Amino acid sequence: MSAFSAILEQFFQLEEHNSDVVTELRAGVVTFFTSSYIIFVQPAVLSSAGMDFGAVMTATCLASAIGCLIMGLWANYPIALAPGMGINFYFTYTVVLGQGIPWEIALGAVFLSGVILILLTIFRFRELIINIIPGYLKNGIAAGIGVFITFIGFVQGGWVLDHSGTLVQLGDLKSLPAVFTLVGVVAIGVLLQREVTGAIFIGMLVVSLLGIPFGLVEFSGVISSPPDLTPTLLKMDLTGALDLGVLTIIGVFVFVDLFDTAGTLIGVGQQGGFVKYGKLPRVNRALMPDAVATTAGAAFGTSTVTCYIESSTGIAEGGRTGLTSVVTACLFLSALFFAPLVRTIGGGYVVSETTFYPITAPVLIIVGCLMARNLVHINWRQWDEALPSYLIVVGMPLTFSIADGMALGFISYPLIKLFCGKAREVHWCIYLIAILFAFRYSVS
Repeated sequence: MSAFSAILEQFFQLEEHNSDVVTELRAGVVTFFTSSYIIFVQPAVLSSAGMDFGAVMTATCLASAIGCLIMGLWANYPIALAPGMGINFYFTYTVVLGQGIPWEIALGAVFLSGVILILLTIFRFRELIINIIPGYLKNGIAAGIGVFITFIGFVQGGWVLDHSGTLVQLGDLKSLPAVFTLVGVVAIGVLLQREVTGAIFIGMLVVSLLGIPFGLVEFSGVISSPPDLTPTLLKMDLTGALDLGVLTIIGVFVFVDLFDTAGTLIGVGQQGGFVKYGKLPRVNRALMPDAVATTAGAAFGTSTVTCYIESSTGIAEGGRTGLTSVVTACLFLSALFFAPLVRTIGGGYVVSETTFYPITAPVLIIVGCLMARNLVHINWRQWDEALPSYLIVVGMPLTFSIADGMALGFISYPLIKLFCGKAREVHWCIYLIAILFAFRYSVS
C-alpha cells in the first residue's frame, strides 16, 4: 500500500467500512456519470430565465463540487450533491417566467433559503426530523426513491414517453436508446448475478463502447476552457428577495430542499447500511453540505443544491465512505475543463428534439431494483403502517418529487393513527410536519 493510499485509508476509515481505495474511486466515477446530466440540463433550464448558459454551467460545477467535498471530507458519506431537478423548473418557470420576478431576486431567495437551512441544521431541527421518522416510513422512503429513479431510468432510456391522454405510454422499443437501455440492464444484471466486481461500472463501459458505431456516443473533444462566471457571480438581489411577495418563495425553496435531502439521506442510508438502530450516524454533518452549497451556489449563479438520489449508483458499486464523494467533487471540477468529454458520455442522444440517456439509464433501473428491497421490511398486515408507507412509495414517482411523495405519507400517517386511537404513538413533530405540508399545498 502506497503512503497516499494509507493516508486515504486512515482518513476515510476504509477498512472499518469494508471498502478500499479502488472501490471508492470507481464508485465516485459511477456517481458522477449518472448525475453529470445536470451540468448540461441546469444551464439549459436557467438560461430560459435569461441567465447566461456558460456562467450557469460553471456555477453548477462549483456548487456541486463544494457540496460533495463537504459531504465527503466532513460527513464521510458517499453522497453526491448538485442543483436539484424540479426545484430548478420551479425557479425558472414558476418564479421568474410565471410571476415575472427577475432572476437576480430569485437567486437572492435561494441564497436566503440556504442561510435558513444552515440555521435549522445548527439548531438540529433537521436532525430531529430524520430521527423521529418511524422505521417503516424510512423503508417506504427508500423503496419509493428506488421506484422513482427506476421511472427516471425508463424515461431517460426511452421505455416510457409522455402522453396527453394517459400521461405516460410505452416508448418505441425498436429505437436505439430503448434497445441499448435493455442491453445495459441485461448486461449489468448478469454481471451482478455472477458477482463480478465493478458490475455497474463495467456495464456502463460496455454500453458506451457498443454505442459508438451507432452514434449513441459521439466524440465531442476532450478539453475546453471553463465558461466565464462573471455574468451571474454575486448578482443575487438580497434586498429584493426580502420583499413580502417573495417570502413565500423562500419558504418553498426551504421546504422542498428540507424534505428532498431528508428523503435522499434516509433512502441511500438504508441502501448502504448506514442506518444504525433506526438512526443515521453523523446525520447533522450530512445535513450541512446542501445548505452551504445552496448558499454558495446562489452566489455563483445557480438554484438550490440538494443531495442526489443518483448517489445510490455509487453505493451499489461499493462506495461506503466520503472518498466516493470527494472523487465525484473532483470530477465536477474537472468537467469545467473537460466538458466535451463529459458530454460524450453523459450528454445524451437526441431523437426528435427529445434527449435520451441510454448509457446511464440502465444504471438507474438496476439501482432502483436494489433499493426496492426495503419493501420486505414493511408490515403489510398493519394498515396504519403499510398504507402511509405505500403512499410514499407510489407518490414519489407519480408526483415526480421526493418531497411531494413524502407529503402523502406524512399527512396520512398521523391521521390514520389519530382515528385508530393511537395518537400517542406519533411524535408531536410529525403532527407539525403534517400541518406544514397541508399548509404548503393550501397556499400554493
